Amino acid sequence: MGGLDSETPTTVGSFLSDKSAKVFVAGHRGLVGSAVHRKLVSLGFTSLLLRTHAELDLTRQSAVESFFAAEQPRYVIVAAAKVGGIHANSTFPADFIGVNLQIQTNVIDAALRCGSVRKLLFLGSSCIYPKLAPQPIPESALLSGPLEPTNEWYAIAKIAGIKMCQAYRLQHGLDAISAMPTNLYGPFDNFHPENSHVLPALIRRFHQAKVSGAKEVVVWGTGSPLREFLHVDDLADAVVFLMDRYSGLEHVNVGSGKEVSIKELAEMVKEVVGFQGELVWDATKPDGTPRKLMDSSKLAGMGWQAKISLKDGLVDTYKWYVEHVAMQQQL
Repeated sequence: MGGLDSETPTTVGSFLSDKSAKVFVAGHRGLVGSAVHRKLVSLGFTSLLLRTHAELDLTRQSAVESFFAAEQPRYVIVAAAKVGGIHANSTFPADFIGVNLQIQTNVIDAALRCGSVRKLLFLGSSCIYPKLAPQPIPESALLSGPLEPTNEWYAIAKIAGIKMCQAYRLQHGLDAISAMPTNLYGPFDNFHPENSHVLPALIRRFHQAKVSGAKEVVVWGTGSPLREFLHVDDLADAVVFLMDRYSGLEHVNVGSGKEVSIKELAEMVKEVVGFQGELVWDATKPDGTPRKLMDSSKLAGMGWQAKISLKDGLVDTYKWYVEHVAMQQQL
């Protein structure tokens, strides 16, 4: 177990030297979980515990407890969550707070009760921070102000997960840590026409415009807001780094540390997709928050930094989109 109030990296019980141990990746089919799965396989981990929702419903406490009791995992990575955009959060608030609370409570509690878990990592989101948090956003901004109303149900569930990890560390000595990534993108992202985030939405729109021979693509706003993006494979690398090196009470921000304007992002996506038409900005539509950047200096101080450039990441993501989404839609 990790120290109860440790805030410094540790190499006790090194995760990377324990590659035959059972590792439960909860949510291995999602954007984050699939990247963690790929990373662990590439590193030579040989005993990954993977269950689909049909095989193990994480909202059912008895099923989760039975799974942990039977499998006795040594490490747990909680990437399972109900996620969605503004529209989904507004339409299904009970699902976003209820399902996420059930998943994380069941998994964290079962990890303690089964007696075999040496370390657990809980993954959250940058939406845990107040709407008007200082920029860049430090870990200390948590609970310092009101949340963004459009995703508060999801955010409150994730905040509860952080606090549950802290409480189980303080009271029971469970080595439970939390990581909060910035805006993510990559293979297995959500490219839904209504519920996708800005980067996959731009990829889909420019691709469809290219295929249909459209003369222009209209994008909302002025293009001036600044955003930070992290390729999900970089997050998976950070997850492994933290599992191996960190044992502390405070959650850890995970970001690229690089900002790009929505205008620069749109131009980059246009180039990667190969759309030859015009990019038109509809300045009558809202821009949203002017800036959203995570302060990832704590993680950088431990010796980790993102490796995948936005341009390379976009090329990789567009290739995946064409092969797995666009081609499926044509069939």
